[in-house]
Amino acid sequence: MADLGAIFKAYDVRGLVPSQLDEETAHAIGSSFVAELGGRSNVSTVLVGHDMRATSPGLASAFAAGVQDQGVDVVTIGLASTDELYFASGHLDLPGAIFTASHNPAAYNGIKLCRAAAVAMSAGTGLNAIRDRASAMLATTGHFDAGPRGGIERRDLLADYAAYLTELVPVAGRRLKVAVDAANGMAGLTVPQVFGTIDVELVPLYFELDGTFPHHDANPLDPANLCDLRAAVVDSGSDVGLAFDGDADRCFVVDEQGEPVSPSALTALIAVRTLTAEPGATIIHNLITSRAVPEIVARHGGTPIRTRVGHSLIKATMAEHQAAFGGEHSGHFYFRDFWYADSGMLAALHLLAALAEGDATVSALVADFAPYAASGEINATVADAGVVEDAVTAEYGDRPGVRLDHLDGLTVTGADWWFNVRPSNTEPVLRVNVEGDTDATMREVRDELLAVVQRVRPVSGVEVRRG
Repeated sequence: MADLGAIFKAYDVRGLVPSQLDEETAHAIGSSFVAELGGRSNVSTVLVGHDMRATSPGLASAFAAGVQDQGVDVVTIGLASTDELYFASGHLDLPGAIFTASHNPAAYNGIKLCRAAAVAMSAGTGLNAIRDRASAMLATTGHFDAGPRGGIERRDLLADYAAYLTELVPVAGRRLKVAVDAANGMAGLTVPQVFGTIDVELVPLYFELDGTFPHHDANPLDPANLCDLRAAVVDSGSDVGLAFDGDADRCFVVDEQGEPVSPSALTALIAVRTLTAEPGATIIHNLITSRAVPEIVARHGGTPIRTRVGHSLIKATMAEHQAAFGGEHSGHFYFRDFWYADSGMLAALHLLAALAEGDATVSALVADFAPYAASGEINATVADAGVVEDAVTAEYGDRPGVRLDHLDGLTVTGADWWFNVRPSNTEPVLRVNVEGDTDATMREVRDELLAVVQRVRPVSGVEVRRG
């Protein structure tokens, strides 16, 4: 029997197929999802979509059967990006599930679940309860029938999704040349539909849907996976390059010179556009984004609110404050008018709209939005992240002029620098981010911090990702 404790994460379900996640498990999760929603007396229909991985259709069908066993109907939307599922959930006011492992390698699959109106589920708001119910079901008969089975209907919502996004963010003005790396993921389906309605010349890379990811991993947070896009932008003379992850809910940007643009800079750009349209709006940013983001928001008359990392937390905070927009260092961008959900495509449209409205290049547009030097995200494999965090607290806690806070992991702030160390919610690593007023300051603080980490718990591996 599958160990559901290993695959239920803080924000979603994710594991190896079939050793950790198989169709029997997906069936039990489908039935348990309905139970968490209050059963057929409380929910009539559940949306189900899936990505391009070879195992996704079978898992999605098994999940749908579990839903139907509880007497609830299923609307399947077929191949879809994660933000298309969020659109469907918001547009139809229905709960839903999308089968995807996002940027994980081909051997993985997973499930992202939401309540009606794209309200996210996390460990504390439903996922743990679903895990426990599904475990009990698998330990007995594997399914609990609840009378008459629900029906199933197929609906294609891709055109509606594209129309909604381009109505929210029209792109008008000069014609742009845009290179897009879909990484053989779901952007290969959604980009042609969305971009087909706006005036751009598309330079496509790896648009064939292929869950084996034959060209490179579908994780644009890793600089190695941007190499082909950077070259394509320069070689084709494109105005901008866009890279999407496997389920196309995250977007990363390369400027006209082939240089990566920080997600924090894109957050600031979209925030300024939002504040121009809605003066005084509240903007959410997680604590890993550059401190330039809240500074720029405040300078443009907005109210910045700092939050922990994680899409469920961001969405809940946005809803609480009715924030117009939110951004994360990881390339997730959230929009009130998209049911507080994240959409890499909407972020891309904001950038294209800003470009098309004038003659500026991407590098010029973001020049004032990235004034500080950042380390990128450093992932250090350690035996015990909590012990390391305690040691860092002891090392920096008594230094004059230094502030510590524990909103998410440990953030230490000096006069002209800050860093954050926190355990990952999805991997057995410690995530480290450092920023300084200058590159020299950032490097000095980064090296000192990593020396502390190494001294306390020898690091077995360090990977640096662009942040």
